[in-house]
Amino acid sequence: MSQQKVILVTGATGNVGSQVVAQLRGLDVTVRALTRDPAATDLPEDVEVVGGDLADPSTLEAAVAGVDAVFLVWPFFSTEAAPAALDVIGRHARRVVYLSAAGVRDDGEPESGGIQFHAEMETLLRRSGLEWTFLRAGGFATNALIWADQIRAGDVVRWPYGAAARSLIHEADIAAVAVRALTEDGHHGARYHLTGPELLTQVEQVEAVGAALGRPVRWEELSREDAREHLLGLGWPAAFADGALDAWAALVANPEEVTSTVEDVTGVPARTFRQWAADRADDFR
Repeated sequence: MSQQKVILVTGATGNVGSQVVAQLRGLDVTVRALTRDPAATDLPEDVEVVGGDLADPSTLEAAVAGVDAVFLVWPFFSTEAAPAALDVIGRHARRVVYLSAAGVRDDGEPESGGIQFHAEMETLLRRSGLEWTFLRAGGFATNALIWADQIRAGDVVRWPYGAAARSLIHEADIAAVAVRALTEDGHHGARYHLTGPELLTQVEQVEAVGAALGRPVRWEELSREDAREHLLGLGWPAAFADGALDAWAALVANPEEVTSTVEDVTGVPARTFRQWAADRADDFR
């Protein structure tokens, strides 16, 4: 009898990682979750919870011992610690599925407004000798949670660029593709551009959340300057805030692409934003 595969999930308590854990638990694999504080992690009993920090490769050896594949979420804006971390992973695992971003080009450079560290991570993984798969996700539906405080407090969302159109993807669909790449052959070298199945403007997204809540929620346009101050107040680095605002502005004239990749890989159509809003309605109550 063949030995059960061991799959390590980083970011296991995050929006995508928790979905990867949940979907892997239904398969014939051993699920191991990496966390900096195992005692504070509330995961199911059948998940192996191990301590470790991607920023400190010396803490990773026990976590990756005996691992066949790794779902990798890089939680830092810098890749300074990445080469050493990948070296440790590469001594044990054969396969890495990396949660990247749609703004990375195939030549390893970020598009205008793209996130540099994702491009750098892809380059490092291509050179690592590991079997790699890149999940170049477009906008996450969970980005809409940035409006949760406003929606809980009233019936108006004040935000910039209401006409920006996005093909936001449900975190469960990112996880579904990740699980295929982690457990099946045939995904090595793939750069999967993952999106939701349709375009919605930010105004339409807010209306969809309202529909999920059973009450109207309306949009009120906010100036770029006021939005920037708000983002800085949330602790966003200035460069990241400016990049996000530039990206939203660009989406007014040039909406995000819609791809069929989720369905192509999994055989199941991607979930709509309206489905996501229904699934996450309690987060807005």
